[in-house]
Amino acid sequence: MIGRLTGTLLEKNPPAITVDVHGIGYEIDVPMSTFYNLPATGEKVSLFTHLTVREDGHYLYGFFSESERAAFRQLLKISGIGARTALALLSGMSVAELAQAVVLQEPGRLTKVPGIGKKTAERLLLELRDRLPKTLPAGSVKVDAGDTPPDSTSDILNALLALGYNDREAHAAMKALAPEISVSDGIRAALKLLSKV
Repeated sequence: MIGRLTGTLLEKNPPAITVDVHGIGYEIDVPMSTFYNLPATGEKVSLFTHLTVREDGHYLYGFFSESERAAFRQLLKISGIGARTALALLSGMSVAELAQAVVLQEPGRLTKVPGIGKKTAERLLLELRDRLPKTLPAGSVKVDAGDTPPDSTSDILNALLALGYNDREAHAAMKALAPEISVSDGIRAALKLLSKV
């Protein structure tokens, strides 16, 4: 397994790049989040990589951060999601944004990415719910999905406000929630209540 490459950036043809490592040119596909952060051609670059072996060839994917690679690998584990779709998702949103969409179960964020329909988005959110936040470094996910910490109510309230509900609506929904509810369950329950209003 090729886990990391450091070499000279030879070519940039999105989403593909070529990196020269001691005379060997590696063709690597990267998400646009990585592509935009690449140095100029001729300069040194270092990428975390993921190698996929298929019947029709070997494919190498590169990422600037370990969290991007971790998210890519989790996406590939989902049935029907290939490398192209995984790269499109990571090109259309940051890992933190993807993790937030998973925690808040917001398919609308994913459907903004070209090629991701509503059904695919809902399936991705469901399958990533237990996997993605655990694979990311601390601080990547802004909303706490674990057991209820003392400030879970403020996290739920902040999430509702961030989703566009006004202060009065958010507080009214909060009153109907059980005090020990987790953040992710609380957000879902509050959104259900607010959708009936």
